[in-house]
Amino acid sequence: MIDSAPIRERFADMSSHLDERRRRLFAAGEANAAGYGGIAAVTRATGIAPSTIGRGLKELADGAPLAAGRIRRPGGGRKPLAVTDPALVTDLLALVEPTERGDPMSPLRWTCKSLRHLAAELKALGHKISRTVVGELLKQQKFSLQANCKTKEGGTHPDRDAQFAHINQNVAAALAEKQPVISVDTKKKELVGNFKNGGREWRPRGDPEEVRVHDFLIKELGRAVPYGIYDIAANAGWVSVGMDNDTAEFAVQTIRRWWQETGRIRYPEARCLTITADGGGSNGVRLKLWKRELQRLATELGIEITVHHLPPGTSKWNKIEHRLFSFITQNWRARPLVSYRVIVDLISATTTKTGLTVHCELDTGVYPKGIVVSDEELDAINITRDDFHGEWNYTIHPGSRSDRAVDS
Repeated sequence: MIDSAPIRERFADMSSHLDERRRRLFAAGEANAAGYGGIAAVTRATGIAPSTIGRGLKELADGAPLAAGRIRRPGGGRKPLAVTDPALVTDLLALVEPTERGDPMSPLRWTCKSLRHLAAELKALGHKISRTVVGELLKQQKFSLQANCKTKEGGTHPDRDAQFAHINQNVAAALAEKQPVISVDTKKKELVGNFKNGGREWRPRGDPEEVRVHDFLIKELGRAVPYGIYDIAANAGWVSVGMDNDTAEFAVQTIRRWWQETGRIRYPEARCLTITADGGGSNGVRLKLWKRELQRLATELGIEITVHHLPPGTSKWNKIEHRLFSFITQNWRARPLVSYRVIVDLISATTTKTGLTVHCELDTGVYPKGIVVSDEELDAINITRDDFHGEWNYTIHPGSRSDRAVDS
């Protein structure tokens, strides 16, 4: 038997410098030099298959050089599965189609089925394929893994653009007259306690802040309900963090507190307060309680309150979302909201390079759900609805409707 140790040593010294063809020719040269039994000896020493060594011997015998840059002759190597199995790509796309997203003609598509599941389904159809090759085929077909993206909120109202134009026109007019214009909404309710908060922040390596595994409500702490006001002209925010329910009473009380502490000082000549709000939640377009509470506020302040609701499906376009709430979320990222005091302090500390300032306070009031507004109370609301979508655009005047009739 030929001693394979010297061959093993030479191969160990050379293998890192050899490409596929040179490795094949090296093995063939060693087998040729060893004579009878050389192929078996080289296989033992290098692990190269006898068939590969045989091809190398044929290349040495032919002596014909390959074209520059090639390591195999044209047509060499195993054919891709997509070539040897013509139905493979068609079957793969048929499996992906039920969960495909996007325009089929788009250069970028994606699938939400796992590679392992797709490979198993293809094998059930008679194809021999691994999940790795499935991934390669999907990339060739311009698929990629992607997370969900929140962009759709429902159907588009035919007067959506017209309502935005109406809001912009009225807001611009109010600002030109130096009248207060605020954008209002409720920020996402937050569990109070040592819960995980999205995002990352710098900490010593290997020392992440430990939080609860499960996000179950702690009854003793409850949920925080941040209702916000964004003063468009002043680039300033006001947030009341409620401890009870998110109701119209709570929303209007927040507006009342903002006016008492800030609004009346900032706008001493105010004749009308303009509010932009989305169409749902505690300031919903259909809420009778919202209008009743605004009536009480208008009478108390002695000024008109004009409300413009954003059209359906556009709540994220409200200015408060991207001029106030988004920066609050950035400021408390990766910080567990362990107490109401922490929440208030984090919101109060929110600033931007453009000069945003935020005042935040805790509202310990009780705001029960299910309050019924009687027909008499509704009829007494001193409201004037715009000709254009009066359900979205209206003005509530101080005093009751009967008082207004007497004045006129």
